[in-house]
Amino acid sequence: MNPTTPVHVGIDVAKAKLDVCLLPGGQTLSVGNDDDGIAQIIALLKQHSVALVLLEATGRYERRVASELLEADLPVAVVNPRQTRDFARALGKLAKTDTIDARTLAQFAQLGHARLCEKQPQNRTLLDDLVTRRRQVTAMMAMEKTRAQIPQDKRTRAMIAKVIRVLEQQREDLDRRIAQLIESDDDWKNKRDLLSSVPGVGPVTASGLVADLPELGTLNRQQIAALVGVAPINRDSGTLRGKRSIFGGRASVRCALYMAAFCAMKFNPVIRRFAERLRAAGKPFKVIVVAAMRKLLTILNVMLKENRPWDPKLQTA
Repeated sequence: MNPTTPVHVGIDVAKAKLDVCLLPGGQTLSVGNDDDGIAQIIALLKQHSVALVLLEATGRYERRVASELLEADLPVAVVNPRQTRDFARALGKLAKTDTIDARTLAQFAQLGHARLCEKQPQNRTLLDDLVTRRRQVTAMMAMEKTRAQIPQDKRTRAMIAKVIRVLEQQREDLDRRIAQLIESDDDWKNKRDLLSSVPGVGPVTASGLVADLPELGTLNRQQIAALVGVAPINRDSGTLRGKRSIFGGRASVRCALYMAAFCAMKFNPVIRRFAERLRAAGKPFKVIVVAAMRKLLTILNVMLKENRPWDPKLQTA
């Protein structure tokens, strides 16, 4: 294969192994998911004119190789596994192996639809890990509190209460570490302060948005709504007009926005008036909440884009 020919690369990521496919040549490589294996991949790709390296998001196992490829100045994109699996079905590929998956990823990369990743500072990964762990701890606390209502035995309830106290302590520690990390970065601190100036958006929600939605303030309102998954999707066919609904996007951001919008519908004058108009028009409650989420997201996006704190007069205008 000519070294100047643009090459599209697919890498199927597993916990212990990386399978690579280069198109159009069809060259393949299978290495361990470790320093030596990643070094072999980089050495191979440096011999070609790489147009794009495509990976799937596979439970964070892809982070290490993606980071190393970015450090080597290679164009990298990480996509949702559902997209590539649907693409494989569209091609009639029903079989699934690591080699087949790597080739499918390379073919998907040739379409040129994937959004490139950007180099992230080391603190970004740490912030994401802390926010993710806090979300996990909160979920475990909710489960333990539910379990605490079931046992009749006092000792069993005491054991559950002890676990809840430990989880509460962990969450407090995580909140402190997240706050300290954000305080150490002027850009993050500014974003958090701008976001938390909005009635309904608390410090925890603001920190979560800084960690989980770094694109906030860099996209237009349609793009940010689609990225988060609060943009209604049409379901029309012929004369049929299906019911619009939201789908996909970033679930963690939607959960944070749901609670923020629910609170803003009570305490934020702009969101409250918006919700009241929809309620007067007879819209269902779920539709009102989703619309409030998108309205709130649009406001936050503009605030960060213009580096402007909350001002109800400007937002109303």
